[in-house]
Amino acid sequence: MYDLAGKDPAVRFSPYCWRIKMALAHKGLAVETIPWRFTEKHVIAFSGQERVPVLVDGERLVTDSWDIALYLDETYPERPALFDGAQARAAGFFVKRWCETQLHPALVRLILADIVQVLTPEDAVYFRQSREAALGKSLEDYCEPRADHAKALDACLVPLRSSLKATGFLGGATPGFADYIVFGAFQWARCSSREPVLQPGDPVAEWLGEMLDLHDGLGAKAPCAHAS
Repeated sequence: MYDLAGKDPAVRFSPYCWRIKMALAHKGLAVETIPWRFTEKHVIAFSGQERVPVLVDGERLVTDSWDIALYLDETYPERPALFDGAQARAAGFFVKRWCETQLHPALVRLILADIVQVLTPEDAVYFRQSREAALGKSLEDYCEPRADHAKALDACLVPLRSSLKATGFLGGATPGFADYIVFGAFQWARCSSREPVLQPGDPVAEWLGEMLDLHDGLGAKAPCAHAS
């Protein structure tokens, strides 16, 4: 699997790649992750697109984290399921859309300027120029004032907190792909932001701690950009 990496190859910070690394571990499937960077689009040109994750499974090539998750359940049905049936897939798709349209934008306002610090010099130039051109301002200006953006994230997390208090995991009693979708977002922040985005005692932080410990501490072993 081609996996977004920083200047330190051990720093893997893509929320979409983390979804799939957790999904593969959930299903007990071994994977070789290949570090890939923003300016190496030629390396994954064989996939017909320019984004990771890219999963190569024998003769099969699958892109897009959602499609990969569906592929894993369809191809390896004898292993633990990521989705417990069609209803779970539908609910998981809702979580995916909420995460990408609400949670990701809230996190971006807190972490975008910090991401540059974990990139190679070439990637840092590309990342800053492309994002600032889209935003019409510097990354630093976009992330200020931090206090206001922290409040916006807090409000965004209200439904997530309520769900986790009631069910423990978004997948119910045990985690499923819906949990891995949201986990990927917070692992993105954990691996790239110099300041934590969650406060101790927050039910979401407690859930995140449990998620980090899953699968022999797969998430916890990833380098963290800030003091825990």
